[in-house]
Amino acid sequence: MVRLDGVTKYYGSKRALGPVSFEIAEGNTVGFLGLNGVGKTTLLRILACGLRPSSGTVRIDGLDVFDDAHEVRKRVGYLPETPPVYDDMTVGDYLAFAGRIKGLSRSEVARRVPEVEEQTRVREVHGIPARQLSQGYRQRVGVAQAIIHDPDLLVLDEPTHDLDPVQIVEMREMIRGLKDSHTILISSHILPEISQTCDRLLILNDGEIVASGTEAELSGKLLASRDLAITVRKETDDKPEDAERVVRATAGVSEVRREDHGDAVTFHVTGETDVRASVCRALVEAGHDVIALNRAEGELERVFVGLVSEGGA
Repeated sequence: MVRLDGVTKYYGSKRALGPVSFEIAEGNTVGFLGLNGVGKTTLLRILACGLRPSSGTVRIDGLDVFDDAHEVRKRVGYLPETPPVYDDMTVGDYLAFAGRIKGLSRSEVARRVPEVEEQTRVREVHGIPARQLSQGYRQRVGVAQAIIHDPDLLVLDEPTHDLDPVQIVEMREMIRGLKDSHTILISSHILPEISQTCDRLLILNDGEIVASGTEAELSGKLLASRDLAITVRKETDDKPEDAERVVRATAGVSEVRREDHGDAVTFHVTGETDVRASVCRALVEAGHDVIALNRAEGELERVFVGLVSEGGA
C-alpha cells in the first residue's frame, strides 16, 4: 500500500526529514512514534499529498505522488492534528461538503454521510454547529471527513490530541473498528496509544527511522537479553538470602531487586549482557529450585527512551 525510497524534506538548508525508506502492506495499522519535532507530521503530510518531498519517491497503492497526485488523494483520508472543521457548519452539512470536494456524487454523499456518522458515533450531533462540539466530538468529526470517500489509506496525525481519558478510550475503540477496512497510519508521542492500536511501530528520531517492528520485537532487541525476572522456591529461612547472594555474584549482573511472595522469591535482574543462562546455572548448582525465568517484555517506554537516546538499534 505504501512505499517510500530515500525520501527527504528540507526547508531551506534545514533538514526536517530523511532520508527515510520503508514499506507498509495493505491492511496493516502502523504507528509512527517519536518526540515532538522529529518529522512525524512532515512525513504524514507527504503521504497525504499535502507536502512535496525534496527528494526520493513515494508510492501509494502503486501510484506515484508526483505523477498521479490527484488519483492518490482519492485513495487517502487525512486527519491533521487540528481537525479541519468549519465552526459555522453543522456536522451533517460539513460532512456533505467534505464528500463533494472529495469527488462524491450527491447520491453517494447522501448514502455515505449517515454511514460515517454511525461509524464515528457522531450521528446524535448531525444538526449541531461545529462550534458547539466538545473536543472529543470534533476529533470524531475529523475522522468522519477523512473516511467519507472510503479511502484505502487512512492517515491520522495525533488522533488523541487534547482528549480526556474517556475520549481517548473511545477514539482507540473507533480506530480498532476501522482496521478491518483501511490501512491505517497513526502518528503519536503518546506511547500507550501506539502500543494498544498498532500492529507495527516505526520510531523516528531526528528525521530518520531508527527502529521498526512490533512492540515485542523492539522490546526483545533492546531489553530482553539484559532484563529478566527469575523466581526460586523458598524451602528454608536462609534460602532467599543465599539465592540473592548467588545472583549478585554471577558475572555480568549489574543490578538485582528482590521481591518476596508466599513460598517463592523473584529476583529482577539487569545484566551488562545476556545473563539468563549464567544466573540460572549458578542458582541450580547452588541447590536452588528455579521455577520461573521470564524475559522483560511490554516496556515500550524504556524501549522508546533507549532508542532515541542511543540514536537507533
